[in-house]
Amino acid sequence: MTKNYVFGDVMIGKEQIHKRIQELGAEISRDYKGQSILAICVLKGAVLFMSDLIREINVETKIDFMAVSSYGASTQSTGVVRILKDLDTNIEGENVIIVEDIIDSGLTLKYLKDYLLARNPKSLKICTLLDKPERRQAAVTADYIGFTIENKFIVGYGLDFNQLYRNLPYISYLEEEKHS
Repeated sequence: MTKNYVFGDVMIGKEQIHKRIQELGAEISRDYKGQSILAICVLKGAVLFMSDLIREINVETKIDFMAVSSYGASTQSTGVVRILKDLDTNIEGENVIIVEDIIDSGLTLKYLKDYLLARNPKSLKICTLLDKPERRQAAVTADYIGFTIENKFIVGYGLDFNQLYRNLPYISYLEEEKHS
């Protein structure tokens, strides 16, 4: 039987997102003053966040992209991480910031962090738009956090359900439709 989902309320509005991204950009700029960074966008969910974030960073910034999968068409992480697209850039000696849309179980990010640390960056930090600590299964902590949220299946502003809803300018959630 197929589950039907409905939208919940707007959790984080467009203006709140924009304001917090400005603050994160200022924090990163302060922390890396006089240095350069390589921002790695985790596709596809972090694209909108990263494109807005890098415009708020005032230090020399290079970008690259990785695509990883652990969800498929489900609302639950499978825990099995697959790299679908690797970096084009050598990160050895670079100040790397992984830009992620959401940290949920932490399994994907833990795998990704260990994978990238093996390439000898100068430093490696994590910047996430959303942190869902209630679901954490792996010991992963972000250095820069946009918002800490409750345990809901989030959509909007880059986050999807089965490739839909990424284009919403705000963050909402899906819940199972209740039948009466």
